[in-house]
Amino acid sequence: MKNSSCLTRRTLALSSAAVLVASLVAAPLQAQAQSRKDTVTLGMILEPTSLDPTMAPAAAIGEVVHYNILEGLTKINVDGSITPLLAESWKMDADGKAYTFKLRKGVKFSDGAPFDSAAVKFSFERAKDAKSTNKAKGAVFNNITHISTPDAHTVVLVLTNPDGNFLFRMGENTAVILHPDSAASAATKPVGTGPYKLDNWAKGTAVTLSKWDGFRDANAIKVKKVTFRFINDSAAQVAALLAGDIDGMPRFQSPQSLQQFQKDKRFVVELGSTAGKGIMTINNRKKPFDDVRVRRALSHAVDKKAFIDGVFEGLAKPIGSHMAPTDAGYVELSNTYAYDPEKAKALLKEAGVQTPLNVTLTLPPPPYARKGGEILAAQLAKVGIVAKIENVEWAQWLGGTFKGNFDLTVINHVEPLDYMTYANPQYYWGYDSKAFRDLAAKHAATTGAKERTQLFGDMQRMIAKDAVNVFLFNATNTAVYRKGLKGLWSSSPIFANDMSAVSWQ
Repeated sequence: MKNSSCLTRRTLALSSAAVLVASLVAAPLQAQAQSRKDTVTLGMILEPTSLDPTMAPAAAIGEVVHYNILEGLTKINVDGSITPLLAESWKMDADGKAYTFKLRKGVKFSDGAPFDSAAVKFSFERAKDAKSTNKAKGAVFNNITHISTPDAHTVVLVLTNPDGNFLFRMGENTAVILHPDSAASAATKPVGTGPYKLDNWAKGTAVTLSKWDGFRDANAIKVKKVTFRFINDSAAQVAALLAGDIDGMPRFQSPQSLQQFQKDKRFVVELGSTAGKGIMTINNRKKPFDDVRVRRALSHAVDKKAFIDGVFEGLAKPIGSHMAPTDAGYVELSNTYAYDPEKAKALLKEAGVQTPLNVTLTLPPPPYARKGGEILAAQLAKVGIVAKIENVEWAQWLGGTFKGNFDLTVINHVEPLDYMTYANPQYYWGYDSKAFRDLAAKHAATTGAKERTQLFGDMQRMIAKDAVNVFLFNATNTAVYRKGLKGLWSSSPIFANDMSAVSWQ
């Protein structure tokens, strides 16, 4: 009896100790779970080189700041629709050349400066300035002839030519509104009207944003802290998700791992659309690529299906010009240059090209480029083109390749409706066609819907006919995130991570 009683007391003591240890272990886990209700960590493929999308070209800038720190007059939603943002309403004149925007009242920048028509006028005149490096300068802002501000909450924009996409353009990150007092430092310290402020930028690692309590609708913002971690290696993306180091990867780059996450009840996998045009860019200025027969030979040398299967596990669509299948007015041209190595060899011979032809294939960090570049090099070798692969970091690509210093490169142009880059001979691929510029000008000056659609198709066909680049893929957007995280975009009509509607449930 005594022994039994002692055993019971010992058992109770051990049980109490176990409960105490368990509670001590659980406490930080519960605290962590509680903290996760208002914090989110997302993975990004590339680190931006700047945080000012109005002066630098990298799409990664928008992933961090657009709709979070910086806002524009209109908002492009996940389905591609346009709704008011800093402008609460607008009207267009009958000729399509003048837009009157009524601005939202009571809006401030996070440093306390007022948002008004003067800030809009300053931002757009800055984008038009001769020294501006805004990537939409030629297509959008140079088309704005006059900006007037009748009062603090009204802006009138007068265009040289009607632009059927103008309201969409006003929602892109190139058109976000900055204040004159803070614009000069936006590259490292962006100040905007959005729900978040920059907390910290640990170069090479992550950017952290904190909720701004002075935001006009602060109570609707559920996530208090957002961290964007830079992970360009696909295996590392998988490991970070599985380890819980990140809560989601809105643009997941490891399609071969999708089934693993689809079977894991801790995660949600969503497939959506993008505006991306994946291409093997050709330097049209360099010999022998200035000969259209050589460029056509490159197109015939590439097996798009093999590329898409090898890089994306089939989760992409082949394209034949610089438009995405989701774009209104898209023309299916993916079979313009069928995979035909013998035809490619014949075109090279016709152009007087001696093989083997040695070229450099410059590859930026994204997995689609690094892995896809190996596939392309193997395909080009079959027609006598020896592509030496040169792997570069993103800053090197922007500072060299994007400045026109390359032979061939692989890149996904994710900006929607960016076909007007082909009307700019100074753009990095160096396409200089008066015929295309005339066609683009005619399209811009036309108001009739039927004629605009026809001209839009003609522009796509001309780009394809001239084989400006080797048009490869329109990728499926693949988002992987933890179960319970709601509000992340499943598609990418533009490159943005709108955190204003994100929450844990």
